[in-house]
Amino acid sequence: MLRINDIIDKAQTYLPQEDLEMIEKAYIYSASVHQGQIRLSGEPYLTHPMEVAGILTDMKMDAATIISGLLHDTIEDTLTTAEHLEREFGRDVTFLVRGLTKLSKISFGSQEERQSENLRKMILAMSADIRILLVRLADRIHNMRTLQYHPKEKRIYIARETMDIYAPLANRLGINWMRMELEDLSFQYIASDAFNELTTKIAKSKEARNRYTEEVRSIITNEIDKHSIKGRVEGRAKHLYSIYKKMHEQHIDFNEVYDLIAFRIILDSDKEKSCYEALSMIHALWKPVPGRFKDYIAMPKANNYQSLHTTVIGPYGERVEIQIRTKTMHEWAEKGIAAHWRYKEGRAYKDNEQDQIKKLREILEIQQDVKNPKEFMSDLKLALFPEEVYVFTPHGDVKSFPKGATPIDFAYSIHTDVGNQCIGAKVNRSIVPLRYKLQNGDTVEIITQAGHHPSKDWLKNVVTTRATSKIRNWINLEEKKNSMALGRDLLEKEFKRHNLKFNNYMKTNEIKKVFAGFSVNQIDDLLSYVGLGRISPKRVVNYFLADGEVSATEPIKEKLKKKRLAPPSLGVSLIGVEDPDYIMVNFAKCCNPIPGDEISGYISRGRGVIVHTSNCPYIKKMGKDRIVNVQWNFREEHTYPVHIKVVCDDIKGVLTEVSSIISSFDVNISYAEVETVNLIANCNFIIDISSLPLLNQILSELKRLKFIKSIEWLHHF
Repeated sequence: MLRINDIIDKAQTYLPQEDLEMIEKAYIYSASVHQGQIRLSGEPYLTHPMEVAGILTDMKMDAATIISGLLHDTIEDTLTTAEHLEREFGRDVTFLVRGLTKLSKISFGSQEERQSENLRKMILAMSADIRILLVRLADRIHNMRTLQYHPKEKRIYIARETMDIYAPLANRLGINWMRMELEDLSFQYIASDAFNELTTKIAKSKEARNRYTEEVRSIITNEIDKHSIKGRVEGRAKHLYSIYKKMHEQHIDFNEVYDLIAFRIILDSDKEKSCYEALSMIHALWKPVPGRFKDYIAMPKANNYQSLHTTVIGPYGERVEIQIRTKTMHEWAEKGIAAHWRYKEGRAYKDNEQDQIKKLREILEIQQDVKNPKEFMSDLKLALFPEEVYVFTPHGDVKSFPKGATPIDFAYSIHTDVGNQCIGAKVNRSIVPLRYKLQNGDTVEIITQAGHHPSKDWLKNVVTTRATSKIRNWINLEEKKNSMALGRDLLEKEFKRHNLKFNNYMKTNEIKKVFAGFSVNQIDDLLSYVGLGRISPKRVVNYFLADGEVSATEPIKEKLKKKRLAPPSLGVSLIGVEDPDYIMVNFAKCCNPIPGDEISGYISRGRGVIVHTSNCPYIKKMGKDRIVNVQWNFREEHTYPVHIKVVCDDIKGVLTEVSSIISSFDVNISYAEVETVNLIANCNFIIDISSLPLLNQILSELKRLKFIKSIEWLHHF
C-alpha cells in the first residue's frame, strides 16, 4: 500500500512546504471519513484515494489537484458536505471535488442514460478546469488496475467504457503513457483470450527482440555521434493493444507484424530544423519505405503531438519504425497537457493548453442540445477520434478531420450555412460526390446554393460531431415545424367539435394551466407534442370544458366507457318499433360496433338496448327472447370510438407520420398512448370513425408505412 510519506517525498521535489502540509491534512481527513469502508479487494477504501493521489504526484500536479485526488469520493461516498470541504480546504479544492462527484443520487431510466449524464457532467466541469479530467483519469487508471475484483459482466462494461471514452480522452490531452495503459488494461478484459495469446507470443520472443533492439539502438547512436547530433536513442516494444489492433485491422498474423519495436531519437536541441537533419541522416543510413513518412511537426495532431515518423529497411531486411523529436516535443508526447501544467491564480493556461481546452469545450458546446443518451455517447466517441487526415482550403489553410470525413464535414467546419446549402464539392479541382472520403493533401472547395437544405441521408456520410449535430438539429427543427402544424390542426378540429374557438384561448390564463399540466413552457411545445401524438387533443380541450366532462387523466378504458355512452337511438334504428327515438341505445363494450358491422340488439334492464356485433360471442350466450333486430340509421352522420393498436419501430417522427395519415381522412384522434420496449413502439389510438369502410381505408394506408410491423383493430378493451 502506498504511504503518505511516499507522496510527500515525491511532492516536495517541486511543491512548497505549506502545500505539503495541506496534502497531509487532506490525507488525515480522508482516512477519517472513509474509516470502516472496504473495497471489493478486501483492502481499506483509503488505498484507492491514496493511489489516485500518488498517480497525480507522479504527474507533478499542483497541491489542489493532489488534495482533490485524496478527497474525490468524500461527497459521494461519505457524510462530508461541500460546505465543510470549503471551510477545511478552500474553494478551489471544493470546486474540483464537486466536479468529480458522480450523479449517484439521481434515478435514471437506464444504465446508458446514467453513463451519458455522468460523462456530460464531467465534460461540463472539465471545460471549466482541466484538472477535473486529470483526476478522473487517475481515478480510472487505479480502478482498472483492480478491476479483477468485479463480477465478469461489470468488468467488461467498465473496460468497454474505458476503451471507448477514457483512453481517447487521455489521447486528446496527449498523455501517451496513460492512453496506452488504459488500452492494455481494457484489452485484457474485452478480449481476454486474444490478450493472453498475444502476451504468451511476445514473452517467447522477448530475448531475441531485446538483442535486436540493442543492436539497432547502437547503430543509430553511433551514426548520430558521427554527425555531431546531440541526443539519445530509445527502443521499446509497442504496447499490446496497438499490436492487436494492427493484426486485426490488417488481417495479419503475429509473425507478420514487422514493427513490434519503435525507436525514438530525442534531440537535445529545441530547434525543429535539427529533427529534419536527423531524418536525412537516417534516410542516408537505411532505405526509407515509400508512403511511410509522416510529418507531425509541420502538421501536429489534434492533441498537439509533434514528431517525425519514418519507416526504413533496417538490419536483416527488417522494417524499422523511427520517431524523431526534440526534448520538448517528447515531453508533450509522453505527458501531454500535464507536462506543462503550471497552476496560476485564476486558472490561467499556456497557449498549447488553451488550445486543448478550446477543443474540449467545442465537444461540449456541439452536444449541449443532444438529449438522447445514445446520440450523446455516439457523438462523444466521434469527437474523440484517434486518426486524422489533413486537407487544404482553396486559400491554402490546413484543416484536420477524422479518417472517413467527407466534403459535407468540410462544409460544416466552415459555417453552418455553408453546410446546410452544400450541393456539391470539388476536390483538387474535380467534381466529386458528397460521399467522397477526404484524403491527406486534398484541396477542397464547396459548391453552395441558396435555399438548399440538408438531407437525412447525409447522416450516413458524415463522421464529425459538428456536422452530425448540425444536420440533426435541422431535421429536428423541420420535424418540429411539421408536428406543430399538425398539432394546431388537430386542436382546432377538437375545439370546433365542442363549439369552441382554439385561438380565443391561446392568450388566457387557462392556457397556462394547460402548460403546467403537461410540463411544457410555451404554445409551440404543446402544439408539437399534440402533433407527435404524445398529448391527445381531447386532453387539452378538457381543460376548457365544464365540469362533468371526461377527465384529462382518466385511463383509456374509462374514456371509452364514457365516449361509448350515446343519446337515445344515436345512429341505430330498432326494426319493428314505431317510435324508436324514445328507446335508449348503448353500444357494447365487448365488441365496439361501428357502421358497416352486422349488428344485433339485446334488451337490458335499466340501460335500454345494448348493440353488439352479430358475431359477438357474448350475445350468442344471451336469451333469444331478449334479442331484437337493429340496423344502422344513416339519416345523420355520427362517429364512434375505435381502438387501434399500431406496433412499429421506435424511430423519430413515427407518431407524426401515423397521426398525419389518420388526420388526412378528417378523422379525430381522441386519445393516443405510446409505450416503448426494446426499440419497439406500441401505439394505442382511439379514433372517431363514422363507418367501417373509412376505418378499412385508414388501416390500409397505415400498412404501407415501412416501419409498421403490425396493426390491430381491437374490439375488446
